[in-house]
Parts: sequence; structure tokens; C-alpha cells
Amino acid sequence: MNFNEIAKNRYSCRAFDGNKPVEDEKIKSILESTVLSPSACNSQPYHFTVCKGEKAKEIAKATQSMGMNKFTTDAPVMIVISEDNYNKTANIGSKIKNNDYRSIDIGIATAYLTAEATVQGLGTCILGWFDDKKIRNICGLNNPVRLVVALGYAKEGSAIPSKKRKDYDVLVSEV
Repeated sequence: MNFNEIAKNRYSCRAFDGNKPVEDEKIKSILESTVLSPSACNSQPYHFTVCKGEKAKEIAKATQSMGMNKFTTDAPVMIVISEDNYNKTANIGSKIKNNDYRSIDIGIATAYLTAEATVQGLGTCILGWFDDKKIRNICGLNNPVRLVVALGYAKEGSAIPSKKRKDYDVLVSEV
């Protein structure tokens, strides 16, 4: 699968097969690709906590307040992405340029994670709606949780929805 095919096939899966576990080899392969993602000054200011079984169910519940994300109940794996410290160079650069590179780096790593999951035949959904305090408690984390990724096989018969995107000319210009 080339990158354009990955981009066309990756979508926010909201119908997971809760009876089909994700193989440990696939999870490892996904995370091995993820840690190869670029980051400011190669600081990799993030940490990935893989939750399966009862822990995944607890994390799913922590993403479901106010009626949100009910589909996560069936996701067999929840990957919690928390912030970590910069290295010294990125920390200095962040202060001088007044730019939080951690959020950018976490976004890039998450894109790698979801792309490799697509290659592995798995569905993902990136979640920004969650209870940070509960998830930190469940996972024993000290640093802020920035994203949670639901991971698993899509339910049989789930179709990739058509992508609704702004026109290329609206998003791209040359000067």
C-alpha cells in the first residue's frame, strides 16, 4: 500500500469488532513505526500506554462523558498518548520561538500510528474527548494525556465512509 492509498483508506472507525482481539505483533509493529516519527530536536516528548482487556474498557469509559464516544466500548485496544518532557534543545527552542512543539510532535506520531494501523488492516479513531484525571489514574501517569486512540478490527460489513474535504484549491496556494 503506498501512502496515498493509506490516506484514502484510513478513517475514524466507529464500529469495532469487540470479539476480535488485536494481535500483539500488530500492536508492536504499529508502535515501532510510530517511534520512528520525526520530532523537534528528536526529543520525542510523548509516551504511549497500551491498554487491553479491562484496562481498555476503563479507558473507554473515561472517553464517554456527555454521551460521547459510546463506540469505544467495543474497541479491544486503547492507546493513551501522554505528554513527556522535551530534551534541552527542544525546550530552549520552544521558549525562544514561543511554540509548543510537543503538541505538534504528538500529532505527527499519531498520524504515523494511524497510518501503520491502516496498513495492518486495523481501524482507529483519534479521541480528544476524555477525562484526563481518570485516565492518568488508570494508567499511573503523571503527565497530561493529550490523545487516546481506539484501535481494533472494524466490524464485518463496515464500509469506509466517503471523505468530505475542502477543495484542493481552497487549501493550497503557491506564492
